Order: sequence, then structure tokens, then C-alpha cells
Amino acid sequence: MVGGEYTGKNVKSLAPEGVLVQIAFMQGPKVQIDLTPIMLKRLTVTGSTLRARPVADKKRLAEALQREVWPLIEAGKAKPVVHATFPLEKASEAHALMEESSHMGKIVLTTGKG
Repeated sequence: MVGGEYTGKNVKSLAPEGVLVQIAFMQGPKVQIDLTPIMLKRLTVTGSTLRARPVADKKRLAEALQREVWPLIEAGKAKPVVHATFPLEKASEAHALMEESSHMGKIVLTTGKG
């Protein structure tokens, strides 16, 4: 989702015949990239966005998500990777960790409620 300078890092992290799906570009859509690893590892780089799709397509995807993915989440078979959890009062520390880009997984803020 980051795009920009992260695109090269994402390509490097892929296994042979891996696939990079770009769904956003928070650091910008334009990149300068070395195509060598894409060729040597036979990678696929593609992209997608829901914004340009017709409402009927979005509805069909949402229904498939509810039918195919939510049951896995509810059964505990699909879980997010959580790198760190911070109380809301330490949001600045969580943000600093995010800016370092040294984490793998989600950074979660908690409110202490429920």
C-alpha cells in the first residue's frame, strides 16, 4: 500500500515466482525500479483498486468476502500479524515505530475499553 520507495523493497522481498499486488501508493505512484529481480525471479507485479469499479462489482466482491473470508476469521484460522500494541496514550511512540519501518505486521492502538 505504500508505493514510492517501498516498491523496490517489496520486489526484493518476494520469493521466486512471487506476486506483488499494489493496491495503493501512500508515498506516491511514481517509482524508479531495477527490473533485474523481476526477470530473474519470474515475478508478477500487478495492481488493483476498487474506486474505479462499478458498484455491482464492489457488491459482488463484498459478498464473496463475507462468504469466503469472514468464516475463516471467525474460526480463528486467519489472523493478522500483530507486531506491537500500544495504549492510545502512547500513540506517538506507535507512530515513531511505524515511521522506522522496522516492524513486520500491524501496530495496534488500544483504548482499554471492551
